[in-house]
Amino acid sequence: MDTSQIMDIGMQAFIVAGKLAAPILITGLVVGFAISLFQSITQIQEATLSFVPKAVAVAVALIVCGHWMISEIVAFTTDLFDKIPALTGVG
Repeated sequence: MDTSQIMDIGMQAFIVAGKLAAPILITGLVVGFAISLFQSITQIQEATLSFVPKAVAVAVALIVCGHWMISEIVAFTTDLFDKIPALTGVG
């Protein structure tokens, strides 16, 4: 196993991590921006108004994207396990 193979696996891991985090982070960002805009327009500064909708939206995003996220990480892990013989030089 040489340095380029390690860098390739690391890059693939970062890409998968970014793909898995994107739906939750984007959902939190959009809902947070909408709540912030609503709070600035109405001048309501209630802390729970910003936390509860974001928590609910992230939970919904996990429910909606959960199956896809699990299949992505299983595919990455299966691909990584399939590469073990070639990476170690055994076989």
